[in-house]
Amino acid sequence: MAKEYVDIATLKYLLYHVHGVEDLLTAERFQDYDKDSLDLFINAIKEFSDRELFPYFKEMDETPAIYKNGTIMVHKQVDVMMKKGGEMGIISGPFDYGDGGLQLPFIIHTASAYIQEAANNHLPGYAGLTQGAAELIVHFANESLKKTFVPKMLSGAWGGTMCLTEPQAGSSLSDITTKATPTQEGYYKISGQKIFISGGDHQYAENVVHLLLAGIEGAPSGTKGISLFVVPKLRMGKDGSLTNNDVMTVADFQKMGQRGYATTHLGFGDKDDCHGWLVGQAHKGLKYMFLMMNSARISVGRGGAAISMAAYQASLEYANERPQGRKLSSDGKKDPDEKPCLIIEHPDVRRMLLLQKAIAEGSLSLVLLAAKYYDIIQSTKDPETKKKYGLLLEMVIPIVKTYPTEAGTLSVSNGVQVLGGYGFCSDFILQQYYRDIRIFSIYEGTTGIQSQDLLGRKVPMENGKALELLLTEILHTITEAMEFDELRSSAKILGDKIKLTRSVLDFLVPFAKKGNYERFLSDANLFMEFLSHVVIGWLWLDITVNAQRNILEGDQTYSKTFYESKIHTMKFYFKYELPKTGSLAESLMHPDVLTTNSKKEVF
Repeated sequence: MAKEYVDIATLKYLLYHVHGVEDLLTAERFQDYDKDSLDLFINAIKEFSDRELFPYFKEMDETPAIYKNGTIMVHKQVDVMMKKGGEMGIISGPFDYGDGGLQLPFIIHTASAYIQEAANNHLPGYAGLTQGAAELIVHFANESLKKTFVPKMLSGAWGGTMCLTEPQAGSSLSDITTKATPTQEGYYKISGQKIFISGGDHQYAENVVHLLLAGIEGAPSGTKGISLFVVPKLRMGKDGSLTNNDVMTVADFQKMGQRGYATTHLGFGDKDDCHGWLVGQAHKGLKYMFLMMNSARISVGRGGAAISMAAYQASLEYANERPQGRKLSSDGKKDPDEKPCLIIEHPDVRRMLLLQKAIAEGSLSLVLLAAKYYDIIQSTKDPETKKKYGLLLEMVIPIVKTYPTEAGTLSVSNGVQVLGGYGFCSDFILQQYYRDIRIFSIYEGTTGIQSQDLLGRKVPMENGKALELLLTEILHTITEAMEFDELRSSAKILGDKIKLTRSVLDFLVPFAKKGNYERFLSDANLFMEFLSHVVIGWLWLDITVNAQRNILEGDQTYSKTFYESKIHTMKFYFKYELPKTGSLAESLMHPDVLTTNSKKEVF
């Protein structure tokens, strides 16, 4: 195990200097907070993670969740996570005061969860899904359901889940077959199965509240007929007692990573006695679920960013301690009589470490940006501001979900490579990070789904207005960077990438206008990678504008070395990663179409 898993200095720098959290505190919603109180919360989370999460990270992988005697047996720290999650406001943080929350800025909640996930990504999901399920009840359910379920969930006494996926229907939610039959008593009888339900059951949960998608008998087919229900594992009687609600834990999926995080197969209504309560209006379930999906996808991107940061810290520590090989002398040879140098002195190792740093910190900035947009939308009273940032959030969400998870996997892979053979050995933690992060590009809509959402729905949104707003933000940063001699060349490079973006879209969009959507979206994954590189390039330029300004103004909040490291990492990204947009654009605008159906058998 490494000694450290997160860079708190960089986290706070991005929060307060780059993304300007203190500007959010002028809103009425956050008027009770100042920088000191936010820092106290973040520091408390770091201390909790140091004590209760990080020391158990490897142990939870070695003693995975397992199905036994009708329930899922998990590590004892799950109990600690939920109880402390309730006590410390980890679950209730972003909720309104009136709902029992702390009314924290979502960006601070995001930062706190990021610390926890970097410490031990097997644990925060139990609290996070409980929060998400409670959020759906608060926003869309009636007062009776809120009163019955939300307090227990926010306290950590009861867990919560999202039940979407079924054995025959993965991401294709229109194929859901779970049924809900109305009764005269006001509840619905639920019958069906759900799979891949994270945190679906464990021995420490007094109760688990499932937010479940099902079709009411006689409902329209497809997604238009899906409704949302509260279906607890145990239902509450009139006297407050809990009784079995005919929810059965069928199995736990054994996984290559996140082995301490239970992933269950649940059966509902095998004895025809499973009660569910409708949330909101009938047939609006998918709409309700997707209204909460932005925060869920930010959470997944946040997890990818957190794991890539933890892996970077571990490989950096190893590189600073491991002697291996010798540096080249001026004649191009190595002196065998010299002592071996630390591997961090080798250019290729430094390249891999800088790639990790660029991805990890760039991903974190992206996640925090999305969280800031979310806060502005929730707190502003100005309709135009709300609309602007609503469009910006919609535009970046697919990228927030995808880049930290896909590039994060590449980042962790480079971390394994830094350790060489030891990186492949179970005695060293990099292999666990590599296994753990792989699921994050699949969670909450795969990369393919996110890519089609970006190109097929978000780019054309309101006749391209969302994209234009994003490009305007990027151009603003480019203008700021042009004021600094040190950054001018990088600013020009990014400006050229904006022009290239427009060229790519000028090539692709006509296919959609002609109704050839299969051709339009055939390389959506490539477009996702292309635009992600542009956006991360923008965020790195924005970071260095701030760093360069602080150096010139003599700001001593952080050392000059700290600021210079940000500028150096930006230059690395612009040399090694941003140029990949050129080859991606070449592929995107290539006349050959090779992945759509053809008359020839190619497989």
